[in-house]
Amino acid sequence: MFLTSVDDERPGWVVSVTGFVPALAGAVAVVWGDLAGELAGGLQPAVDLVGGALACAGVWWCRRWPVGVGLAVIAISVVAASASVAAGIAALFAALYRKPQVALAVGAAGVAATLVRFALRPPGLAPYPVWALVGVLFGAAVTAWGMLARTRRELVRSLAERARRAEAEQRLRAEEARRAERLGIAREMHDVLAHRLSLLAVHAGALEFNAGATPGEVAETAGVIRSSARQALEELREVISVLRDPASHTGETDLGALVKESRRAGTRVELRDHGVRLSEAPGAVGRAAYRIVQEGLTNARKHAPGRPVTVLVSHADGELVVEVRNPLPGAPAPLAQAGAGAGLAGLSERAALAGGRIEYGPAAEGAFVLAARLPWPG
Repeated sequence: MFLTSVDDERPGWVVSVTGFVPALAGAVAVVWGDLAGELAGGLQPAVDLVGGALACAGVWWCRRWPVGVGLAVIAISVVAASASVAAGIAALFAALYRKPQVALAVGAAGVAATLVRFALRPPGLAPYPVWALVGVLFGAAVTAWGMLARTRRELVRSLAERARRAEAEQRLRAEEARRAERLGIAREMHDVLAHRLSLLAVHAGALEFNAGATPGEVAETAGVIRSSARQALEELREVISVLRDPASHTGETDLGALVKESRRAGTRVELRDHGVRLSEAPGAVGRAAYRIVQEGLTNARKHAPGRPVTVLVSHADGELVVEVRNPLPGAPAPLAQAGAGAGLAGLSERAALAGGRIEYGPAAEGAFVLAARLPWPG
């Protein structure tokens, strides 16, 4: 008998056939023995024939209704010995597909039916106590076998479900890692290229609108454009190296050089650093502060060209405070529409990664303020 190897997720008819065949074989054997033995002329062969047929039919439906149909088959086995194999299979089905308490109750009913049948119709060859012990042991073995198979099946299902969940979580973590990587690449590209390209646009615009420029002024502006383009390529290579090996690169933190570039592009910038050197800041704090100032100068150049910009950097109470302030523009600037507005969102992410926070927006005195607070203990 291999019922316990048949999973209940397989087609129902496979499981039913697996139980029906041995039940039918047992019923045929008993009826054949009745007809060939001393009971051939009595009523018992007919009882066994009808009872065996009903029990076999019940086994076919035991998988769907293990308790109700199973108890009916067990009840038939009291008067029809041909239903004894079917009764054992019914108890096995109950143990396979129902909770242990129910399985034990059906198994106990099967043992009780066996004891009553042996009392009404002694099998012979051995005294009643021996057959009673055999019936109890057989019923206990069938029930225990079914319960063990059910536990194993549930364990396999649980492990399979855990494996599926683990695989789904692994895919989710991998997707989140790829998304974080894409955001990091986009943030670095924006920080570098937006600043350099805005400088190029300012110098190219000055060259375009200054029709009376002397050849020397044209050559000087072209040299600045060429220098800015070269620096953009160098910083782009730097970003690629950072993305390849973040641990091997500390990042650019020279605010003085950054302010000089903006001044050369025509922006009036006042730097108040209070003696703070970003190169001495820990980890990502210095680089984040540098990028915040860079983005603030880029936005001021795009949205408020010609307006003065004040950069404040201070260190107090375990925090690095960075602030970029410029007057609000009176009219839309030509470069104001260039960009998708992702720079400030990227700064918020960068500040959060460094353990700080960032705020930006119009201030009460008619200025736009970009301020960040980053952790710098000591």
